[in-house]
Amino acid sequence: MLAVQVSNPGPVENHCVQEVPDPVAGPGQVLIDVKAAAVNYADLLVVTGRYQAIPALPFAPGTEAAGIVRSVGLGVTRVKPGDRVLIHVDFGTFATQALARENQCLPLPPAMGFVDAVTLGLASQTAWFALLERAAFQAGERVLVTGASGAVGQAAVQIASAQGATVLAAASNLQRARTVLEGTHCHWIDLAVPDLRSSLRAQVHAATGGHGVDVVIDTLGGEVFDAALRATEWCARIVSVGFASGRIPEIKAGHLLVKNISVLGLQWTDYRDRQPHRVERAHAALVAMWQRDALRAAPVKTLPLHEFAEAFRLIEKRQATGRLVLTMD
Repeated sequence: MLAVQVSNPGPVENHCVQEVPDPVAGPGQVLIDVKAAAVNYADLLVVTGRYQAIPALPFAPGTEAAGIVRSVGLGVTRVKPGDRVLIHVDFGTFATQALARENQCLPLPPAMGFVDAVTLGLASQTAWFALLERAAFQAGERVLVTGASGAVGQAAVQIASAQGATVLAAASNLQRARTVLEGTHCHWIDLAVPDLRSSLRAQVHAATGGHGVDVVIDTLGGEVFDAALRATEWCARIVSVGFASGRIPEIKAGHLLVKNISVLGLQWTDYRDRQPHRVERAHAALVAMWQRDALRAAPVKTLPLHEFAEAFRLIEKRQATGRLVLTMD
């Protein structure tokens, strides 16, 4: 098979597509022919050696793919050769074939294309668990989503809107955010304004008639997190799902005490590994949303496998206007 090979984490130009031995499904494993693989920001961190965990070398990067089951190992009963599935794994999807555990395979409806599947998959799962599991969202609450033009942000805005929230979508490039979220009802919050510490709260109050937000889904960290903390309502919940700004925020406990604020973290892979039945339930709900057009895939740029480095460059330079997907055909 063909696979991107990382022998020494570093600049993306150091890695290349190589012919490697075909994998074999062992007990409890499923081998799929990959049709589409999503390129995520975390993948860039892994290949450049900036992630908290690096797979054993050499490895193929990529955590999310959709394709057709080629073979199954001993003991696998839930999927069979020919099934169309979405997989979420620790690494290995930037390849023409990939292995997954049986409980890492999610079924795809016939009408959902492979590119749509990976565009909606991990990002939507992350947004779903952040909003409904960690934040325990209740219909009618006000939800602020930072990084709304990013993959998780887009999904969070759509899911919150479909669940009955008053949604405030915050982004540093509002033109881009409006483009990727066209047709989704929300209030826009500009993160590129001066004095964000005060101006973010002022924008929130202007959009909500003087109220703070009940839930924050934060993908950025840094000064955006600091400012969002000041824009919350009493008993608000802030869910941290990433630090795309580059700075991990530090919190003064006094802020939490004064407003009874809860700050929560989300590592979605823990749900995948510890409670896969909840991931399956979320997947079914997200597919149902997609089928009734309440959840739409973001604009997508597809590239062939051998142009993986270009996908990483677009992410590094923040030049991707939508999702990036590698295709194997």
